[in-house]
Amino acid sequence: MELSFRIGSRTETVSVDDERVLGILEPDDLPEGLDEEALVRKALANPVGSRKLSEIVGADETVAIVTSDITRPCPTWKILPSVLDELYRAGVKKENITLVFGLGSHRHQTEAEMIHLAGEKAYSEITCVDSDPDDTFHVGTTERGTPIDIDRRVMAADRRICIGNVEYHYFAGYSGGAKAIMPGVSTRDAIQYNHRHMVKPDSCAGRLEGNPVREDIEEAAAKVGVDFIVNVVLNTRKEIVCAEAGDVTAAHRKACAYLDSYYRREIDEQADIVIVSQGGAPKDLNLYQTQKALDNAKHAVRAGGAVILCGSCAEGFGESHFEEWMLKYTEPHDMVEEIQRNFILGAHKAAAIAMVREKADIYLVSDMDPAIVAKTILKPAASVEEALKLAEEGGRKTILAMPFGGSTLPKLKQ
Repeated sequence: MELSFRIGSRTETVSVDDERVLGILEPDDLPEGLDEEALVRKALANPVGSRKLSEIVGADETVAIVTSDITRPCPTWKILPSVLDELYRAGVKKENITLVFGLGSHRHQTEAEMIHLAGEKAYSEITCVDSDPDDTFHVGTTERGTPIDIDRRVMAADRRICIGNVEYHYFAGYSGGAKAIMPGVSTRDAIQYNHRHMVKPDSCAGRLEGNPVREDIEEAAAKVGVDFIVNVVLNTRKEIVCAEAGDVTAAHRKACAYLDSYYRREIDEQADIVIVSQGGAPKDLNLYQTQKALDNAKHAVRAGGAVILCGSCAEGFGESHFEEWMLKYTEPHDMVEEIQRNFILGAHKAAAIAMVREKADIYLVSDMDPAIVAKTILKPAASVEEALKLAEEGGRKTILAMPFGGSTLPKLKQ
């Protein structure tokens, strides 16, 4: 059997005996070739728990549209034209609309990246900017103590609209919804307060109710005030297959339910070896983002097994604190203990990797310098084939493949 995995813009394959493969965990027969623009227009025409956008926004009002940055797969350029048409229909002036790319704790974008995300037409018509964590407005504090500090331009607008894609998130449950506000256009300190809850058992992929991270995010967004969202679900070709619009919570929940119907995959047993890819560019731009696939893979590997993590990571580690911790600690448990004593945003993802490493060996197939990777708790491999040979040492036999690991959530049958 040939197993294929995307790494950046290339594909790597490995041959294995059929009887060793317990399964290939992929989304379940997702639609392809749908009219993506029509799906977005239909969602705008039939909002969930809300009036139509054109009925909400006044002609003389200013509008901030918050969307994802270049590290996310959200196809803003496919969604934005229909949203702008709705605003123009309501009489909103182009000069009163600002598109804000929510950076969270990520790097600033190039102009070319912003043009790509917004689309050339929209970029030429409205103001497009990165969020600025150094220029925020303090809204208040959540019950869990998270400061609600939001980009000043977002808060200054009369109306706030959020655009995003919905996929599994390893401790917020799902991406999308209120996450555009927190952490999207918030500050590093606020994100750090919110993310410190990631160590709690209910902070996990696929969980909404009772998830302290998600509940904190949604409380913050409620205090900020979000007037409308457009959230989409993508297939493995990054095409829109579902669009929901309307209320920040109700529309998000409907998109999450659609995601579950295709991306939550049951397994009969955990495997000795899990081979997982983030799905290729842009999701595997750096190790900081590629970690998401690893966290989903942990549900599919047995204790004492091995995970082969595939991702380009062409930009290296992707975050300074994350890099510091990955190079500082040689024992996974030391990292896990330290994050509970001293939560540091960025370092939290290193600790998340360490929690998986306590359960299984991790081999990284990437474009990173193998000498650098060797200094971490990960083991470098030049190819998937080489990584598999290394992982087989110790008698590991059975394999589960996760070609789209960042989006696929394994669930062990009870």
